[in-house]
Amino acid sequence: MTSSPTPVLLRYAGLEVPRYTSYPTAPRFTESIGDARYRGWLAALDTTAPLSLYLHIPWCRELCWYCGCHTSVARDMARVESYVDDLLAEIDLVAGAMPARMPVAHVHFGGGTPTLLSPDLFLCIMERLNARFDVAADAEIAVEGDPRTLTQPLVDALAAGGVTRVSLGVQELSARVQVAINRVQPLETVEAAVAMLRGAGIGALNIDLMYGLPHQSVTDVRATALAVSSLAPDRVSVFGYAHVPWFKKHQRVIDDAALPQLAERWAQAEAAAEVLTERGGLVEIGIDHFARAHDPLARLQREGRLKRNFQGYTADTASTLIGFGVSSIGALPSAFVQNAREIRPWREAIGERRLPVVRGVELTADDRLRAAVIERIMCDFAADVGAVCAAQGFAPETLDPEIGKLAPLVQDGLAVVEGRTVRVPQDARRLARVVAAGFDAYWQPSPAPRHSVAV
Repeated sequence: MTSSPTPVLLRYAGLEVPRYTSYPTAPRFTESIGDARYRGWLAALDTTAPLSLYLHIPWCRELCWYCGCHTSVARDMARVESYVDDLLAEIDLVAGAMPARMPVAHVHFGGGTPTLLSPDLFLCIMERLNARFDVAADAEIAVEGDPRTLTQPLVDALAAGGVTRVSLGVQELSARVQVAINRVQPLETVEAAVAMLRGAGIGALNIDLMYGLPHQSVTDVRATALAVSSLAPDRVSVFGYAHVPWFKKHQRVIDDAALPQLAERWAQAEAAAEVLTERGGLVEIGIDHFARAHDPLARLQREGRLKRNFQGYTADTASTLIGFGVSSIGALPSAFVQNAREIRPWREAIGERRLPVVRGVELTADDRLRAAVIERIMCDFAADVGAVCAAQGFAPETLDPEIGKLAPLVQDGLAVVEGRTVRVPQDARRLARVVAAGFDAYWQPSPAPRHSVAV
């Protein structure tokens, strides 16, 4: 049965905190990072260490009002084709800046809607990646997909290109909610997409859901989670809608009064978890993912080796993530980098044979230490802070002041501190981001909205 939060926990649920898919987080990136520094970091990469590649396709057929991604509506395929031409040129530029033809263990297409690509365009991108990198035969190649844009020819192209995993955006199946978010997508459309993918031999299936949407109820969330469970996905993510109309202007179409309040959001998240674990047979992974017990995510969680990156919880162990495409973010051992967020400057840089990175942050030893603690809290709901400090080359007591500052969270039931070990109790795990923020040297509560609420 779902549990109700105490008034104290509910108060923290409305706190705006980062999602911690990176540390430092993207608002800390500066414009001091550009072509020259990125080239230096690429040239210094370990040629034996496999890479992870991310390709951003910033186009959709129409805009969903809830969307927080960097995307635009493609009025015609000519714009998409032109974008792919520049993407191929960027792949060449980045590969040319590396010390060798590098091994690749993971490829992820995100967006936007990568399944907006034509079969030929998708295969063209994969051909270029295989030409410029040594993509492992057993590499995971994942694509985010919109069931409404999947066709049999495209699914056949995904399979031919080596795709092993597809994440289908479902969000919510209530017709009332779908109209309110401008994403009308009946269950039959999702079922047809699943059948095509499995028929083509793409066996690993993820489904993405959301709670906190306009007019959405606990009943809606339960019904959607139950319907999704019947499709037997390998993984399900359940994200809370982040209402940030000051950042994403199209969200202003959504009536604030139609949005569920904090107690309802919490109940929706709990309802989804109950259905997916009890009826769907999935294991809860972190704060918003679910997976089969045999799935790599579940295995890594059991072993205490689960990772978190810009795609959320992941089995990707690469220490270097290379981002391609407008607005994409890359992670190197020494820095985070981000491409230009608008197409024109991104395209102009590529045309001038400059790497289109325009911002980022170079990591300090302190950043790496705090990132390691935050990742363990987000993945394991516990961190032996002293042991992490020692493993990072610091004295075990280095972060004792931060542990001490958790006292209010301990008093309010969000954290338990035993020596230098910090643990998030079972009933407060949805608030792990709040506990993680205690180790963030940059984050401070601000009257100006910057992040989504904790639950």
